[in-house]
Amino acid sequence: MRIRVIATLALSAVALSAVSGFDWRPQPRWEPGDSAGATARLRGLSAVNGSVAWASGSGGAVLRTTDGGRHWRPVGPAGSTLEFRDVQGFDADSAVVLAIGPGDSSRVYRTDDGGRSWAETFRNEDQRAFYDCMAFFDRDSGLALSDPVDGRFRLLSTQDGGRSWRVLPTSGMPPALDGEFAFAASGTCLVTAGDRSGNAWIATGGGPAARVFRTGDRGHTWSVIDTPVPAAPTAGIYSLAFRDPWHGIAVGGDYATPTSAPRAAAVSRDGGRSWAPAWREPGEYRSGAAWAGHRGPLALAVGPTGSDLSYDGGRIWRRFDSGSYDAVACAGGTCYATGEQGRVARIRWS
Repeated sequence: MRIRVIATLALSAVALSAVSGFDWRPQPRWEPGDSAGATARLRGLSAVNGSVAWASGSGGAVLRTTDGGRHWRPVGPAGSTLEFRDVQGFDADSAVVLAIGPGDSSRVYRTDDGGRSWAETFRNEDQRAFYDCMAFFDRDSGLALSDPVDGRFRLLSTQDGGRSWRVLPTSGMPPALDGEFAFAASGTCLVTAGDRSGNAWIATGGGPAARVFRTGDRGHTWSVIDTPVPAAPTAGIYSLAFRDPWHGIAVGGDYATPTSAPRAAAVSRDGGRSWAPAWREPGEYRSGAAWAGHRGPLALAVGPTGSDLSYDGGRIWRRFDSGSYDAVACAGGTCYATGEQGRVARIRWS
C-alpha cells in the first residue's frame, strides 16, 4: 500500500506540472556573498564542503570562505601579481594554487595555515610550456596540465599534496592536433572523478576537433576521442565534470562570441570513451560546469552571460540566472560560483 501511495503522489506531481506549469523540482538561485572588496576576476574555485571553499584569480588573488560562502577573505601570497587560474582546497587550512602563463609565470604554491604563508613548490623553467589547470585524485596525488610541448600535452605529477612535482614522460600521450590546446578558463580543463581510481580527463579545443583525453592510471597512459562540440581557434570544450568514473558532462563554446554556442554541450555515460550531444544545450558560451553534490543527476553550468541547470545529467539545460560567473564548484550539497570583479555567490534551492 505504501508503494502505491508514493507512486500515486509522484504521478499527481507530474500531472500537476503538466497541467498548471508548476515545476515541483528544486529551483536554484544565486545568493551573492561578500568578497571584502575584491576586484579580481576569480576563475579558480574549489569547494571543500558546505562551509569551506577557496577561490583564486587575477593579480595574485586567493580568497577563502569558512562560513558557507557568506563571507570571503583575501589570503593570497603577499605582493603576488600572478594569474592564479586554479586552486585545490583540502580543508580550511590547506590549499594549492596554480599560476598560469608562459615560462616561469607558471608556478604552484601551497599553504597549510589558511593562507597566512605560502611556499612555492614548482616553477616552470621551460619557455615552451604553459600550464592551464590541475586536479587531484585525493589529498596526496594530483596532476597539472600544460599545453603541448613537442607535439604532446605535458603533465606534472605530485604524490605529496602539491609539495613537490615532477614532469611525467609523454610516451603514453597521443599526439596533439595542430593548434590544439586546453582553455585556462575555470580550472576544469583537467578533472578527476574525485576518487582513488586513477581516472582523469582532459578537455581541448583550438584545433580542428574538440577532444577528450582519458587516463585510468593517473596520467601515465592516455586515450583520446573526438566529441560533437565544435572547435575553432577560440572554441572547444572549456569545462568537464565527472560525478563518478562513468558519468561526465562537457560544456564550452567560443569566448569570442559568448551569446551564441550551438552544440556546445555533451554527455558521456561510459567514462569519457564516447560523447553524445546534449538534447538542449545552454546555447551560449559556458566556461564552468559541476555536478550539484549529492543531488544525483543535477548539474550546473556557468558563463559570462548566465547560468544553467540540468535535471537529467546534462541532456537538457535550462537557464535560471543571467549574471556573469566563470567558475562553479559543489561539495556537501552546497554550490559556489565566482567571476569578474570579485563576484562570489552560493546557491539556494527552493
